[in-house]
Amino acid sequence: MSVTAWTFVIVGLSFALYIGIAIRSRARSTGEFYVAGKGVSPLANGLATAADWMSAASFIGMAGSISFLGYGASVYLMGWTGGYVLLALLLAPYLRKFGKFTVPDFVGDRYASQVARIVAVVCAIFVSFTYVAGQMRGVGIVFSRFLEVDVTLGVIIGMGVVFFYAVLGGMKGITYTQVAQYCVLIFAYMVPAIFLSIMMVDNPIPQIGLGGKLAESGTFLLDKLDGLHEELGFSSYTAAGGSMIDMLCITAALMVGTAGLPHVIVRFYTVPKVRDARLSAGYALFFIAILYTTAPAIAAFARTNLIETVKDQPYEDAPAWFTNWEKTGLIKFEDKNGDGKIQYTGPASKIENELTLDRDIIVLANPEIARLPNWVVGLVAAGGLAAALSTAAGLLLVVSTAVSHDLLKRALRPGISEKGELLAARCTAAVAVVVAGLLGIWPPDYVAATVSFAFGLAASSFFPILIMGIFSKRMNAPGAVAGMVVGITFTASYIIYFKFVNPDPSLWWFGISPRGIGTIGMLLNFAVAIPISRLTAPPSQEIQDMIEDIRIPKGAGEAHEISA
Repeated sequence: MSVTAWTFVIVGLSFALYIGIAIRSRARSTGEFYVAGKGVSPLANGLATAADWMSAASFIGMAGSISFLGYGASVYLMGWTGGYVLLALLLAPYLRKFGKFTVPDFVGDRYASQVARIVAVVCAIFVSFTYVAGQMRGVGIVFSRFLEVDVTLGVIIGMGVVFFYAVLGGMKGITYTQVAQYCVLIFAYMVPAIFLSIMMVDNPIPQIGLGGKLAESGTFLLDKLDGLHEELGFSSYTAAGGSMIDMLCITAALMVGTAGLPHVIVRFYTVPKVRDARLSAGYALFFIAILYTTAPAIAAFARTNLIETVKDQPYEDAPAWFTNWEKTGLIKFEDKNGDGKIQYTGPASKIENELTLDRDIIVLANPEIARLPNWVVGLVAAGGLAAALSTAAGLLLVVSTAVSHDLLKRALRPGISEKGELLAARCTAAVAVVVAGLLGIWPPDYVAATVSFAFGLAASSFFPILIMGIFSKRMNAPGAVAGMVVGITFTASYIIYFKFVNPDPSLWWFGISPRGIGTIGMLLNFAVAIPISRLTAPPSQEIQDMIEDIRIPKGAGEAHEISA
């Protein structure tokens, strides 16, 4: 069968599975809609968390960024994995013990302030919509190539699927759908990686194959890639990219942003006990590591094949994969010297570059470039959709919950019935799907960069108030509100100005890019929140006792007291 036929079959079967799960596990109460009734097992929650976490940025964007940037893109690996460890150790168990539905719920009750709750709602919506733009863009890219439709139509199809199972099933439906999506995406990611590792370095383990020797020449893969890069005028693949301070800030923003992402944190409310939150975090980290340790190998394999396929290739003899992706507009060739050959060169080359490549296609085009079987190409398409849709659904649920529960139920209309609240949640989710689709059609940047902006916003708004809310009895509502407002306003303003108004890297403050500015926003949040909380009245004794109860397990110290 053709690539298109295989794609229709595999994607169709996976979508039927997701929709069937959504129907079977549809939410019938607000508790099931928001946190799946707090009855998800640690293993299932670990799988769902991994799928929720590994978005289009992980599946499509990360390896694509590494293949283009080389060592410089290691910030994504370090930041996202390190951030998850931070989340699992410092936040997840304490937030689960607090027992609320959402991050704004925690903020509102911990700081005993409706103003803090509303500010947190606004931050959650802003962060989620920035994040979801990258996911919907990923959906559009997959559909545009493999179903041979326009990117805009691809986004609209994705909107329809997300709308169905997110609005119908809520967190309960999304959780079990994400378990299936993790299985699809990890299988789709690993199969071509294993194929390529065997073909290129004669080793079935991609993580080891990355450091292996090419079967054809006996040259180390990374040495070969460095040579190809330098020959074409690119910087060495294994060389550092960008300034050290910018890499440090991007890594830190991704790390602490991970620990402040609302759609990840809410997953720890779905398990029955605090111990289960820790256990599910451990499962999720293992499942995430499978993909993350494979991404550098995928990037190196794809980059090597790409360069050797298109370098000085006559355009009229371009391989089928090239012309197929050219139809989507994500690959563009401009014959600037009229010789009919594809001149793919870097900034240091004396030859003018004639090829423009969208880095988000690397993972998706990889099986075609390597001439893998057509069913593998269709499988990768299904995996990319699973990654993007699983995270999009989780993000849209955060928006829905923030409006219906945190804003409507807890602030504006406390007397609303459960049925009315559930209806409001579903209506909000429907509106959010439409907004997410528009952001996917007109995204601010390529997938990984767009998502990194969301991490910066989460780092500058949520992380400081969550950490201080758990570990500082003195932190109060005025400090928390001021910190959130200053942190997210500064970060958003910097991103908007240097990304859209005046995108000149030479003007970046201290050489810090918009992707890394969330770290400075976080520090500003702390710098504003701490002194204001010290200059204003402390929280009530009841709040301080509640914080003590969250941090210290019941019965702690009793054995010592008895023995004394």
